[in-house]
Amino acid sequence: MSIPVEIEPSVGLTKEKRVWYHTTLFNAFVIGGVGFIAPGLWNAMSNLGAGGAQEPYLVNAANALVFGIMGFLCLFGAPLANRIGLSWTLFLGAIGYPVYSGGLYTNNRYGNEWFVLVGAVACGLSAGLFWASEGAIALGYPEPGKRGRYLNIWLWFRTGGPIVGGAIVLALNNDAHAKAKGKVGYQTYLVFIALQCVAAPLALLLSPPEKVQRSDGSKVIIKAETSVTGELKALWIACKRKDILLLLPIFWAVYFNQYSSNFQSYYFGVRARALIGFVGNFGSLLSSQLMSALLDYKGLPVKKRIAVGYWYVVVWHVIAWTYGWVIQEKYTRNPPAYDWEDRGFVEAFFVLILWDFARQALQNWLYYFVASKTDNISELTRFSGILRGQESFAQAVSFGLNTQKWVGGRVPLAVNTILLGLAAFPTWLAVRDHVPVEQDVKPISDNDSHVEEGLAVPRSLDVDEKEKFAIEKTGVGNDAAM
Repeated sequence: MSIPVEIEPSVGLTKEKRVWYHTTLFNAFVIGGVGFIAPGLWNAMSNLGAGGAQEPYLVNAANALVFGIMGFLCLFGAPLANRIGLSWTLFLGAIGYPVYSGGLYTNNRYGNEWFVLVGAVACGLSAGLFWASEGAIALGYPEPGKRGRYLNIWLWFRTGGPIVGGAIVLALNNDAHAKAKGKVGYQTYLVFIALQCVAAPLALLLSPPEKVQRSDGSKVIIKAETSVTGELKALWIACKRKDILLLLPIFWAVYFNQYSSNFQSYYFGVRARALIGFVGNFGSLLSSQLMSALLDYKGLPVKKRIAVGYWYVVVWHVIAWTYGWVIQEKYTRNPPAYDWEDRGFVEAFFVLILWDFARQALQNWLYYFVASKTDNISELTRFSGILRGQESFAQAVSFGLNTQKWVGGRVPLAVNTILLGLAAFPTWLAVRDHVPVEQDVKPISDNDSHVEEGLAVPRSLDVDEKEKFAIEKTGVGNDAAM
């Protein structure tokens, strides 16, 4: 996603009459709205476990296909975005989601399987393009001094999708018939399909970069790479960096645990899964806020925050996975089928809460760590694309692993535990040798003092803006996340 964004010099800058639908606030609501409806509701379905199906195996195979395709598009979607424009890329990034939901609907109601896989291909292509455009829009459209504010708007929209989606699922699946194990009602998918169909036309409301009207009168300039070859060379150079290679194991481990979806379908009734899909998002949100507060604490230098954050993540993963193994072995001997009224529900629910709490802390920390490697927005978004692509590949493999009915879930749990253990040491080496970029841009004249307002010459991100990017650029949702 290599789309450098610069600010025009303030010399000769004249303010034009602003039109509300070209303002940065309006465009922030557009990108937030698309994120709320498309990947946000996808996450809500994922939070049900097995996409709301009775058995997880077909849906896991479909999701493996989604993330396998998405991984390639995350890495290589930027050249296409440079050629056709961000609004059309965002449009294409939204059209696949209702097709995926349609596949789940036909499977739920009629037992159809092939359309689930067609929807998975469509969603994988769309999701990759969505991420190829979303980051450039969220970072490049706002005034430099307001990037944190607008990224926060985007984050809350993305958080709202799974929460509202979870509330819809819970409202439609909470009667006495939903106490037992099974699948959600097909009406659930109809609501999601209707809402997701709004995402693509909403994306077309996005203003082209050259028409965006910032409050300070400055302009957004998009400078695409001169060739696709140049784009790929820059990506290849980033992929070969030693510090990035050391992080590859943790890139895979951060979202590898898709067994949690199977865990829900194995041991919970329908309405219990609906409640988990709704309430679980608040645990992830709490984890995100706690880690963000630690990483933004100015009483410690950046490298110290990263080191403390590393051990914080390690402690939570040890707690989560130790507890998960204990409960899983108990259920292997005597499998339950919990409703939310049952005595053992909270015990099982906390397995999922702890897994998601630890995962969200790791993802926040990892984005922050990667962002502290550079003060250049182009390189920063390239690193983010590598990270997201590797996360997608890991989820593809994990979903594929969970298409099998393992006895007691021991195989996927063992693979997850080993992967996390193997990732710990190279990640620590990367932390130990890391030198954060901490060079602030200081004004040297009265005119330059307007840097934060976007009235100065082109520049790189300063440390605070870079940290805000890392903290805010996280998805909130259980299991897989788009």
